[in-house]
Amino acid sequence: MARKRVRGRSTASSSQPVRPRYQPDWTAVGLAGVGLAITAYLVMVSLLNAAPLGCTAGSACDIVQQSRWSTLLGLPVALWGFGLYLVIALIAGLGRPKIGRWRSLWFLSFFGLVFSLYLTAVAWFELGAVCAWCSASLLVLGALFGVLNFARPEAAPGMPWSGFLAGQGAILVVLMIGVHAIYAGWFDPPEDPRLRALAEHLDRVGAVYYGASWCPACQEQNQMFGPAARHLPYVECSPQGRAGPVAFECVAAEISNYPTWVIGSRRLTDIQTPEDLARYSRFNWSGWSE
Repeated sequence: MARKRVRGRSTASSSQPVRPRYQPDWTAVGLAGVGLAITAYLVMVSLLNAAPLGCTAGSACDIVQQSRWSTLLGLPVALWGFGLYLVIALIAGLGRPKIGRWRSLWFLSFFGLVFSLYLTAVAWFELGAVCAWCSASLLVLGALFGVLNFARPEAAPGMPWSGFLAGQGAILVVLMIGVHAIYAGWFDPPEDPRLRALAEHLDRVGAVYYGASWCPACQEQNQMFGPAARHLPYVECSPQGRAGPVAFECVAAEISNYPTWVIGSRRLTDIQTPEDLARYSRFNWSGWSE
């Protein structure tokens, strides 16, 4: 007798949880979009080796853009800013729980604001200049940070707020110490003994290197010597900053361009390679040994 197999249908249907959809933070997306436009333009002109609009040669904007503070780890600061704005736009635009999204956006905007303030202060005190494009980005970050604080979710005080600030502040301090360490040269390689010997030789033969702290070409000249640059016979022509009076030594020597090297009766303007300086000062560059 054959068995009859009956297939039954299950009337019960498995229910899948519906993932909630969160509305984008359009204000944060819009502000991040403005920041993206500013930084993308600065990255583009940097790649084209051109000057941003309004940054004429010798202007405050040009001085900042040409300084060592305009790059970080070999990349333009504007490119780092573009990446920051892009991450902010993605977090604000994609669906995420409101509290978690707000925390991320708050920290990123806070870090960007502090970093931008740090660079603005350095440019002012070290170079005596302020970049209008950098200031525009600073205003965008300030507006974004202000909006996020004003629109803090109602559940946010339960974090608690003081603990949240302490934790985020500690992370920010560590990050900013790392950034300052890079700019201050804490991780630079040790000084080259041959470059130090050349610098000390230039000092012994009476050579003089006239420059200014805000001069991009002078910074490039110093970078050629690395840590050994501190042994160069350097004369600072702008001891009170770019807007201050020119030092008496520079006026007496009739210095009008930076950098200017005076080696014996020879006066050299613009950047000089170590090899050229060795030749002009009769330093045995190729045959030098410790």
